[in-house]
This record gives sequence, C-alpha cells and structure tokens, in this order.
Amino acid sequence: MATKALNFKIDEKQVNDMKSVAGVFNMTLTELIKNALDEYIAELKNDPFYRLTANVQEASEEETEEILSEIESMQDDDLAIASKEQLTV
Repeated sequence: MATKALNFKIDEKQVNDMKSVAGVFNMTLTELIKNALDEYIAELKNDPFYRLTANVQEASEEETEEILSEIESMQDDDLAIASKEQLTV
C-alpha cells in the first residue's frame, strides 16, 4: 500500500499525550496515529448514517424529474404520516 505524507496541526497537549502513550507501548507516533485513525474510521463506518448514505449516487436529471412528478401528484393524505416506529441502535 502506498503511503503519503501529510501535515496537520495538533494541540501540544495531545502531542505530549501521544508521545507518552506511544513510549509506554514502544510504538512510533505514526503507528499510534494510524491505529487510532483505523479504529475511529471503522467506528464511523459502522454508524447507520454512513451506512445509509455512503453508496448513494446522485439521481440523473430524468430520474429527478420522475421523482418530482410523482411527489407533485400526491395528495395531502398520501403525504400524511401513517405510523411511527422508534428503533434504538
């Protein structure tokens, strides 16, 4: 896998905390940051919002017109909330 160098700013306290943790576990700062990012990104990818939106593609102009046409032809009864359900994730 190719690597790329990045520059970014981190609060000095965070840098000191990272150095302390990395030293205890005999890791480089790069290893510590990569591991932390991998874990955080995996957590975000597990989020229902990400899973629902990550692979959603834009509709074509034709599809958009068709959808808008269907919505415009709906009556108030069609747009009323029929039932509610709450899920805890």
